[in-house]
Amino acid sequence: MPRPRMNYQEKSKDFKGSMLRLFKNLDRWRVSLVIGIVLALLAAVLATIAPNKLADVTDVISDGIKLDVSKLQDITEEIYKHNFQDFTYKGVLITADDQKKYVSIIKDMDSSMVTENLLAKLDSFPNSIKSLIEPKMNQKELKKRTILLGIIYLLNSLFGYFEGLIMAYVGIGYSKKLRKDISLKINRLPLRYFDSHETGDILSRVTNDVDTIGINLSNTITSFVANVTLFVGSVVMMFVTNWMMAITAILASIVGFFLSFLLLKRSQKYFVQRQKELGDLNGHIEEIYSGHNVVKTYNGEEEALKEFDMINDRLYQCNRKSQFLSGIMQPIMHFIGNFGYVSVCVVGALLVMNNRISFGVIVAFMIYVRLFTNPLSRIAQSMTTMQSIAASAERVFEFMDEEEMPKEKATKIIDRKTALGNIEFKHVQFGYDENKMIIKDFCASVKAGEKIAIVGPTGAGKTTMVNLLMKFYDIQAGDILIDGISIKDLSRENIHKLFVMVLQDTWLFDGTIRENLRFNHKKLNDDEIWELCKAVGIDHFIKTLPGGLDSSVSDNEAISLGQKQLLTIARGMVEDAPFLILDEATSNVDTRTEELVQKAMDKLTKGKTSFIIAHRLSTIKNADLILVMNEGNIVEQGTHEDLIKKKGFYEKLYNSQFQK
Repeated sequence: MPRPRMNYQEKSKDFKGSMLRLFKNLDRWRVSLVIGIVLALLAAVLATIAPNKLADVTDVISDGIKLDVSKLQDITEEIYKHNFQDFTYKGVLITADDQKKYVSIIKDMDSSMVTENLLAKLDSFPNSIKSLIEPKMNQKELKKRTILLGIIYLLNSLFGYFEGLIMAYVGIGYSKKLRKDISLKINRLPLRYFDSHETGDILSRVTNDVDTIGINLSNTITSFVANVTLFVGSVVMMFVTNWMMAITAILASIVGFFLSFLLLKRSQKYFVQRQKELGDLNGHIEEIYSGHNVVKTYNGEEEALKEFDMINDRLYQCNRKSQFLSGIMQPIMHFIGNFGYVSVCVVGALLVMNNRISFGVIVAFMIYVRLFTNPLSRIAQSMTTMQSIAASAERVFEFMDEEEMPKEKATKIIDRKTALGNIEFKHVQFGYDENKMIIKDFCASVKAGEKIAIVGPTGAGKTTMVNLLMKFYDIQAGDILIDGISIKDLSRENIHKLFVMVLQDTWLFDGTIRENLRFNHKKLNDDEIWELCKAVGIDHFIKTLPGGLDSSVSDNEAISLGQKQLLTIARGMVEDAPFLILDEATSNVDTRTEELVQKAMDKLTKGKTSFIIAHRLSTIKNADLILVMNEGNIVEQGTHEDLIKKKGFYEKLYNSQFQK
């Protein structure tokens, strides 16, 4: 069966509460946030005012290219009134000759076509009459209105630019604060939290969710405010300019949006189904390729191909339908805009013909149609993005609200240089679940310099004892003493300085071999590094690599898992700590290498108290003391030879590894 996929478009459980808490955490940027919102509002207001001012500029220009026909009629009447005698009209002398020439020109013109033919005959008119009726641009008024329009658009751009800078500062600053808070929080969380949560989920919270908040926060808030203002403002300005044109533009847009809504509603199910089928297909491919050898061995290729074809066909059908419906969305949006433009132009032309509006009003409404339709889709997009922000914020806040480790009241300190190395377990009791104890009554006494092996079947509590010793978990009853001091009186940091741990899982960092071995020990020179590598038995291997100590661990496929484990053992040996813990540290090396590592361990751990957890019992034969655990208690203890002679639980456990 395909593996379940994670839902990356999770909605917030408490949208209002998450957003309120998010804004509350923005106290440090409150002034910047307010300034950003105000600038966005001002930019939106200016954007709604600009078309109206553009209409004024258009009207001045259109008036400047019109012929003053009314003056022409007045001049004609004055000519006949003065019976072709010289007279002055509005400060201009019109001579009898000019009058006769003018009358002879207009006599041949059809009275119904005077306005249309006037421009063609204008150049032949006498200069005195031509100067009175020819178009005159009001340069002063045009300049004033053009400058005002330019200032509006310039301020709109400046407000938008500075709003973007300020909100980017808010988003980046808040992301930085969240990361800092998370880095502090993660060190205060108990190990119990990491054991009970998937690593991928934790990483997603502290990386992807924080990025989602930071990236989208800087744009969404002001975008939402600006688009709401733009939408409301454009509606108001349209009705202020002309209510008939406003209704025309709104009705034309509503028809288009209704069609878009029907298509979106119909296509949504195909998008959801497509994502489901895509997840099924990816899961099937992952399983088949991961288990390729099993499929080949059991001759399951034909069945696997049939299932692949079936899922692939379902995905094809969903893709075809969803892409078809989504593909016609863009043409429909263009149709909405164009339909609005055409409606505005047709109605506007009729109103202009009836002298109800000027030509500039049509120009303004062509812009208002765009200002009215665009904010609606952007508001919907902002709401979707805010849902994503709220969901991410909710996950981050859940992480930040996790119960932290109780504050320690350390009263004593053990210096790692003067530590003796004695440890005593006194009737220790512990359970991950308070109702189910794993460690029931653990008692043991370890002397300085001893090598202690802890063995037992899976689930016996071996690793749990190490976690308690390192104070990763607090014991429910009993006590653990280090050099006679209770770990309850020591801080975790102090205890961690006393121990070196080498785990079964390789934990090498992305970098070179030298950088990994010198981790937190920058003064370690190459000679000391080679000495460590020689002691562990990996010096020859490192020399065979092209870069030697400068070879990259993460990108070098020539380094096997066992060799990486040896590198972690070598790095652990750098620490000059009185206690050493090896939790299945040699599980990834072969038998021959294991013998070399054991000899190196015997030499380098001399004088240190060592705890070795092992399933391969052949590796702990030379231990000073073997603690045999079962069901949370020590059932046997002693040396290897003594425990074999007892023919008890250890002897059965030891011999079981050689049985076939």
